[in-house]
Amino acid sequence: MSGSTSKNSDIAIRVEDIGKMYRLGSSVLAYQTLRESLPGWLKRQSSEKDEILWALRHVHFEVKRGEVIGIIGKNGAGKSTLLKILARVTEPSEGYAEIHGRVGSLLEVGTGFHPELTGRENIFLNGAILGMRRAEITAKLDEIIDFSEVEKFIDTPIKRYSSGMQMRLAFSVAAHLEPEILVVDEVLAVGDADFQRKCLGKMQDVSQQGRTVLFVSHNMSAILRLTTETLVVDHGKIIMRAPTEQAVDYYLSQGHAEEGIKQWTPDEIPDAAAPFRPISISVRNTGSAPSDSVRSIDPIDIEIAYELEESVKGLRVGFYLMNTRGEYISTSFDTDDPAKFESMGTREKGIYLSRCTLPADLLNEGRFVLGVNASSYRIRRYFQDEQALTFHVDASGAPGTHWAEQRLGPLRPRLEWSIEKE
Repeated sequence: MSGSTSKNSDIAIRVEDIGKMYRLGSSVLAYQTLRESLPGWLKRQSSEKDEILWALRHVHFEVKRGEVIGIIGKNGAGKSTLLKILARVTEPSEGYAEIHGRVGSLLEVGTGFHPELTGRENIFLNGAILGMRRAEITAKLDEIIDFSEVEKFIDTPIKRYSSGMQMRLAFSVAAHLEPEILVVDEVLAVGDADFQRKCLGKMQDVSQQGRTVLFVSHNMSAILRLTTETLVVDHGKIIMRAPTEQAVDYYLSQGHAEEGIKQWTPDEIPDAAAPFRPISISVRNTGSAPSDSVRSIDPIDIEIAYELEESVKGLRVGFYLMNTRGEYISTSFDTDDPAKFESMGTREKGIYLSRCTLPADLLNEGRFVLGVNASSYRIRRYFQDEQALTFHVDASGAPGTHWAEQRLGPLRPRLEWSIEKE
């Protein structure tokens, strides 16, 4: 890692062939003498040859000063590992990175906080780590505390803060102490909706002040709103760098988002479910692979696969759609149509797929939960999983997105309006 002045003063970050390798199953040993540790080290080298995981490999890119870059990819793709290397939290196993400027990072809740120090003391500690003078920190102190909304507890040790309070203060410190490079991982999910909107607004301000920002998020709407270019990371490699809209379209359409499918294992299925055996539930935009992120402007398919080990009378299979607070938005079953219920009065032994399509321009942006129910009305419930699958709806291109505001409510229908002058 380097923090020296670049030959090209326009470059804030240069990454050259970075790789990060982990040994799976390696144990952490207590401190030992060289004589004690050498035999064990040699043994581990021979026994762990094949237990290597490359979280990152052959990663190259540059970021110019003032650029706001998004980083997207499914869990385990290597996004957070990359940010930890750039924030000097961990060292690369190969390659190097040049960082030209003061780096402020928000990688995890409470990053850089000392649990025994108060919130106020931790603000000064973080500023000192960033190389700021005490007078500079003092000038920003009231603004940091006010934004964090933890003024009542600012002289309480951090160890007594909830995770949400720590996140509020950590974000406020990172955003207000004016590092030249701001590195932010997906930590906003800890806060409530109002504070998330407040953070995104502050990040928008930061990005417009000419500071360099790297932003990792699963929220495609936030990525589209805040960044100009985006890196798509998959299996430890950067597979695309493009203008954000193009990168997000590729990510969602190619199935590089989370799988968007829940498959039940035998130990998750109670014996009482027989003869019904659930196989999977998945969500996808019509014509695409299952994905954790779907677009509201396209139809959304929900598919439930299951097996009947013997025939069942009066079966209905369906889903509950909820928000992440567990509030129900809608319920639907595959035999809600009386004619279909009549024709499917008895389902014979075999494997089935019940599928329905949510129309385009229905759901608002946000995270949703799907629950599954298989039952015979007022006779028997065979199987129920109330939180089978979660997925994110991206509202880019939806009605009203030309205004950078949060639309309230879980639905965002495209309605026809007329405007007439009396």
